[in-house]
Amino acid sequence: MTPQQIAESLGLTFEKQTPGYLNLCIRSGNQLISSGHVSTLKGKLGVDLATEQGYSAARDCVAKILNSVWNAHGTLDGLRVVKVLGCVNSAPDFIEHHLVINGASDLLHEIFGKTGNGYHARSALGFASLPTGVAVEVEAVFEIL
Repeated sequence: MTPQQIAESLGLTFEKQTPGYLNLCIRSGNQLISSGHVSTLKGKLGVDLATEQGYSAARDCVAKILNSVWNAHGTLDGLRVVKVLGCVNSAPDFIEHHLVINGASDLLHEIFGKTGNGYHARSALGFASLPTGVAVEVEAVFEIL
């Protein structure tokens, strides 16, 4: 199956977006660069949210990114995941940022392949706060093959 077919088989839906204040995914040369996409879940990891909840929130962020990529490119086919940046709204002593952002990476691996076009570089960082109190924000860079 193609990445587009895999995503759809996982229940991801793709809807047309209306342009807003910022470009959610912009093409530059042979790259698609997403804006940060935030989770629906709000809260702070290590305070009122568990790592597993953060994992699901990071997965939610990537689903939103993929919708923006689909809007910019018309399909998820013909892409390679290059870089992911995951931001976690967390307590100062929280140390499982990487496990939270695995939610983003795991979804990309499922769709694009863990050893193929989904094998990406990544950073997972903790922040004292994120916009509107969301739990996670993720951005990504894709190469158009």
